[in-house]
Amino acid sequence: MDHYDSPQTNDYMQPEEDWDRDMLLDPAWEKQQRKTFTAWCNSHLRKAGTQIDNIEEDFRDGLKLMLLLEVISGERLAKPERGKMRVHKISNVNKALDFIASKGVKLVSIGAEEIVDGNAKMTLGMIWTIILRFAIQDISVEETSAKEGLLLWCQRKTAPYKNVNIQNFHISWKDGLGFCALIHRHRPELIDYGKLRKDDPLTNLNTAFDVAEKYLDIPKMLDAEDIVGTARPDEKAIMTYVSSFYHAFSGAQKAETAANRICKVLAVNQENEQLMEDYEKLASDLLEWIRRTIPWLENRAPENTMQAMQQKLEDFRDYRRLHKPPKVQEKCQLEINFNTLQTKLRLSNRPAFMPSEGKMVSDINNAWGGLEQAEKGYEEWLLNEIRRLERLDHLAEKFRQKASIHESWTDGKEVMLQQKDYETATLSEIKALLKKHEAFESDLAAHQDRVEQIAAIAQELNELDYYDSPSVNARCQKICDQWDNLGALTQKRREALERTEKLLETIDQLYLEYAKRAAPFNNWMEGAMEDLQDTFIVHTIEEIQGLTTAHEQFKATLPDADKERQAILGIHNEVSKIVQTYHVNMAGTNPYTTITPQEINGKWDNVRQLVPRRDQALMEEHTRQQQNERLRKQFGAQANVIGPWIQTKMEEIGRISIEMHGTLEDQLNHLRQYEKSIINYKPKIDQLEGDHQQIQEALIFDNKHTNYTMEHIRVGWEQLLTTIARTINEVENQILTRDAKGISQEQMNEFRASFNHFDRDHSGTLGPEEFKACLISLGYDIGNDAQKKTGMMDSEDFRACLISMGYNMGEAEFARIMSIVDPNRLGVVTFQAFIDFMSRETADTDTADQVMASFKILAGDKNYITVDELRRELPPDQAEYCIARMAPYSGPDAVPGALDYMSFSTALYGESDL
Repeated sequence: MDHYDSPQTNDYMQPEEDWDRDMLLDPAWEKQQRKTFTAWCNSHLRKAGTQIDNIEEDFRDGLKLMLLLEVISGERLAKPERGKMRVHKISNVNKALDFIASKGVKLVSIGAEEIVDGNAKMTLGMIWTIILRFAIQDISVEETSAKEGLLLWCQRKTAPYKNVNIQNFHISWKDGLGFCALIHRHRPELIDYGKLRKDDPLTNLNTAFDVAEKYLDIPKMLDAEDIVGTARPDEKAIMTYVSSFYHAFSGAQKAETAANRICKVLAVNQENEQLMEDYEKLASDLLEWIRRTIPWLENRAPENTMQAMQQKLEDFRDYRRLHKPPKVQEKCQLEINFNTLQTKLRLSNRPAFMPSEGKMVSDINNAWGGLEQAEKGYEEWLLNEIRRLERLDHLAEKFRQKASIHESWTDGKEVMLQQKDYETATLSEIKALLKKHEAFESDLAAHQDRVEQIAAIAQELNELDYYDSPSVNARCQKICDQWDNLGALTQKRREALERTEKLLETIDQLYLEYAKRAAPFNNWMEGAMEDLQDTFIVHTIEEIQGLTTAHEQFKATLPDADKERQAILGIHNEVSKIVQTYHVNMAGTNPYTTITPQEINGKWDNVRQLVPRRDQALMEEHTRQQQNERLRKQFGAQANVIGPWIQTKMEEIGRISIEMHGTLEDQLNHLRQYEKSIINYKPKIDQLEGDHQQIQEALIFDNKHTNYTMEHIRVGWEQLLTTIARTINEVENQILTRDAKGISQEQMNEFRASFNHFDRDHSGTLGPEEFKACLISLGYDIGNDAQKKTGMMDSEDFRACLISMGYNMGEAEFARIMSIVDPNRLGVVTFQAFIDFMSRETADTDTADQVMASFKILAGDKNYITVDELRRELPPDQAEYCIARMAPYSGPDAVPGALDYMSFSTALYGESDL
């Protein structure tokens, strides 16, 4: 390992061994040292007007090395060799090394040949030795070594700054805050430290380096990127850079110390001069204040008002309390300052102070004595003068107070007494105004004493020669004149109020009488108009005649009503005459009523106009009722014929249906002829409908000439047509059943005879008891009382009936029969269902099995049938009917187009759906 220094060198050389080892381990440090040492050298060489660009090349001839040593040491070295040969260069470098050794630095393993040969490592070691000797060795803080001293200086200067903790000369400086703190501590105006962030080291380092180069004349020795990009910056480079800050700020501190010494001397002299100026100014101000104050204290001119004298007394008290005490202190301070100034001048070897002429301490004491002489008796004079004015001011204030109270009371009273509010007031308001006026008169009398007091005080002020007597006299005279005027106006208003009251009382009586008579008359007219306009609904001649009689009686009362109207209007005219004669300004209308003469006349005219209208309406209604009576009689005459005719025909049809003369065909022909005769009666029904329409259009709702209404006739007519049609249909069905079921005419007659026998009311229907008796007559035992209420047999009764007729009633068989007669499973059997069942059991009927057997024959004993077979064997319409409704056959022996005749046959008898 190479060494630049011997182990016996001073403490500041101890880090050299680390430097050599580190350089071998981390070449990045060499780059930092090159830049730092080059900048450091140039910071001194520029004083000689030169610089280096490459540290190992530019020092090879020894010339700039010797120049650098001369600049930093301030001493002259031996004359350098100017030749360019190697020997000349070695000679110059040796001279430089000898000079370094002469300063107590032992260079080990550094020879002139290595420097001349451009050995970078040796050159950097030599420069670091120079930096240690000339830049760092002299740094000492509290007897520490150079390095420790520089570190301690940095720690103290940066201690107040947050995020700054200087513990070494490598990683403690990486964030740049240490450099910024050093600058801000000595030159705070150069950096806004509050805006710096620890997490932005590039900005912090560049800011510190740029400010140091621009304002502190410290060259930029390192790049911020090199420091941030190195895990551990080079210690020697950092120390070199920081030492430049130390020397820059320590030099400023020395200059500051010298300036402080000069400032201290000058400050003493300036302080003395300021004390002299302050004395002169204070003495001048105090003498001027005394000069202004003495004439004010000697002035004894009295004032006319208490307020002015009190202000003088207050000014004097302010003088004693506020103005004079500070002046006393100024006078005392002036003497103290004078003595202090003389002492300071004596201690600083300066001549004694001599004030301007007339401003000696003795001069000020003489002026102060004159001021105190003027004060004597001024306060006593002020108090006596105040007592003198107090009496006059008391009387004057009493006069003003009473006058103000009186004027305040009279304010607006003249206007109030002159107003003519009574001209538009009602009687009640007039009475209220009179009461109010009486109260005012009482109040006016009570104020008489105050007016007399005001006059007496004014007289006393005149006798005492009050300074403002003219204004007091003018005010007193105005009050007296106003008082006399108020008395005259009060009397005049009372007379006007009393006169108006009498007129309004008369008018009020007339109003009351008008209201008492107008109200019932108005009610009579309103009732009359309501009656005359009232719509009436009458249905008979007698009713309209009653209305006409009442109307004639009303017309007979109209002359008396007109006389009452004239009397009421006369009362109103009398009121109008009074108003016009006495020029009464009516404030409103009649307080007792809202009915006006115009309303009375208007309603009276309406009544007179409505009377003939009522006459006309009654006449028209009378004519209409006569026409309605004619329509009632016409309708009644026809209805009384048609109604009985319909009832007779209904009875005849009932007898025809019961009586069974001849065959069913004979009965059917007879009924159809009877139906034709009924239909031929239809024109009379239509004629009656026309008459009924006229009655409805005339709004006729009752008819005393007949008990038949059109609704009764319509219902009877419809029942007649329905009955004849139903009877004809029953006979037709009997014929159909007889022919279809093979029932003999005798059996049908037997069933019908039994039914008619028990239809005792000839209504064509059987009640429950009648139905029960009918079944018993046919040989059935019906013992269940439930049939008495329903007219039908339940399942058990029906079963007993069938057993009695010879049927085998096993459970399965009975269930089959019940499914036929009671398909809806209601638990009852109607008469029609019973007849259908009996007809089916007693007649030769087709079944679904028989139909299927027939289809099977047509199909050639197959389980299906084809379309061609149906069209060949059946008529066309019936063949197409079957084709449209038969479902396709789906059995194992099916062929295309095969149809299922079995399901079709079952559906024909309701055992499945078609």
